[in-house]
Formats: sequence, C-alpha cells, structure tokens
Amino acid sequence: MTKRYPPIEPFNSGMLEVSDGHRIYWEEVGHPEGTPAIYLHGGPGSGCGSGARRNFDPEAYRAILFDQRGCGRSLPLMSEPDADLSTNTTDHLIADIEALREHLNIDNWVVVGGSWGVTLGLVYAQRYPERVRAMVLGAVTTGTRREIDWITRDMGRVFPREWERFCALVPEAKQSGDITAAYARLLADPDPKIREQAALEWCRWEDTHVSLMPDWKPDPRYREPEFSLIFSRAVTHYWSHDCFLKDGELMAGINRIEDIPAVLIHGRWDISGPLDIALALHRAWPKSELCILEEAGHGGIGFPEAMTAALDKFRK
Repeated sequence: MTKRYPPIEPFNSGMLEVSDGHRIYWEEVGHPEGTPAIYLHGGPGSGCGSGARRNFDPEAYRAILFDQRGCGRSLPLMSEPDADLSTNTTDHLIADIEALREHLNIDNWVVVGGSWGVTLGLVYAQRYPERVRAMVLGAVTTGTRREIDWITRDMGRVFPREWERFCALVPEAKQSGDITAAYARLLADPDPKIREQAALEWCRWEDTHVSLMPDWKPDPRYREPEFSLIFSRAVTHYWSHDCFLKDGELMAGINRIEDIPAVLIHGRWDISGPLDIALALHRAWPKSELCILEEAGHGGIGFPEAMTAALDKFRK
C-alpha cells in the first residue's frame, strides 16, 4: 500500500480578503513549480488539518489548502453569535476558490476533496471544467436531500436510542420536520448554554453514525467547545438549505465533467454515506475510477493511503 508522505510545513501562506468582509486562510506545500492542486476539506466547517498535506508528493505537487469561510483560521468565525451566515453559501465558497486560484496565478489544478469537499469539488468542476485537470474524491457525497435525511433521520433506525437523545433538544412538534433547521435555530440562540448543548449533541450524533466502521474512535475535536460550535453551525446551516443546490443538481450536470479523469474512493463501512451514491456517480462518469476500501468507513483504515496513491497518478 502506498505510504503517505512525511509531515511538511508550508513554504507560503496568507490571508486572502474575499467578499462580505471575509478573509480566508490559505497555505502552499510541496514544490513551487509542481503540479498545482487544491484540497477542499469536509464538514462543512471542519477546517484543514496538517495531515492533509501528507497526501501530496512534495517533489511533484504545489498543493494549496485553505480553510473555508467561517472556520479554521479564516475570519470571521461562525462561533461568533452575530455571525452573518447569509454570506456563507456554496456560491460564496466557489467564488473564494476562484479568487484564490487567480491570486496564486494558477491556470488549472487537480481538485481534491473529502466528504463535503467532494460535493464542493463537483460543484466547482461543473462550473469551471476548464480549470480542472483531474479529481481525487474521497467519501463521496453529492449534497442531496436524500443523503441529508439519511444521516439525520433514517440512521435513527440503526441507532434508535442515540437518535432519541439527538432529537430530545428539538421541540416535539418540530421532530417530524427538518431536524437540521431546528438545530440551526438552537445553535443561533442568544443563550450560550443552549448553543453549547446543541453543539455537543449534534457532534455526539456525528460520532455515532460513523461508529460501525472497523477501528473507529471518537473524534477528539468534538470535545473542543469552539470547534464543535463552528462545525455544527456550519453543517446545519448548509444542510438546512440543501447545500444551496437544486436537488440532484450534480448528477444532472455530470456531462459537464465527463472528460475529466477522476478517482472516487469510498469505504465499504461508510454507513452514513452509503456506497450507492459513489457507485451511481461512477457509472454516470465515464472517466472516473471507483476504489472501494473494504475496511474503511467515512474515512478510516486505508483511506489516507488510497488518497495518496490516487494523487500519485496525476502528479505529472
């Protein structure tokens, strides 16, 4: 199995002023003259960790990583009670990616994404196919209402007691409706104790619905109050707005990227993001390759190595 590359520090970084008073943190790792690539993190709201740098061959890639609006090192953060979430949408993120590409004088690049980053990457590629050389997409998602309802409601059949606790904060009259919207309101409540409790319970559910995969361990970031608030607020904001996409938009637009080569990586044990989503995307996309990891879930065993191996295919 391909090993990840050693830890590496950025050779360049900065804060880019974009629209609506937002500033996004970005960094570059690898070779300044290498094949350009951009990494789109998951969540929404998880931010970029240093581990993602290790997927790129430092002698071959000029890899750009950035924290999406409202999270990580970008400012202002979603954890601020008066944060204006109306300026944080999929369209805004796509515009930020283009602004970053132009700022760094890159003509086109390899687009890499994980989980929510897959959805965001597909939106970007369909809108700017001429800017995409190839794609590496892990833990495939397409942002549909079916996927959102599966995670927030249907998974309650697998974890009924945990789901009851997850819904307990939501008024009973609202439990049959959009749970993500109900949580979004709780996470914007003026009372910090209500926001903190909502973030805790949302992240507890996030940890639950991925827990069937082999070698699963709780995500330690969810114990950090600010991270859990930013993460849960971002996810509920995007999901309660259907990721700011028309339902089924990405599958309907697959013809726009049919000539772009891609590797899709998905875990057999990804219960919260079932394999049929990745399979349907692969079958509709002639130049895609589907890699199914038998011991992985929504990440996990073999995932980082598979992402690295896929990136090695496109480094020249």
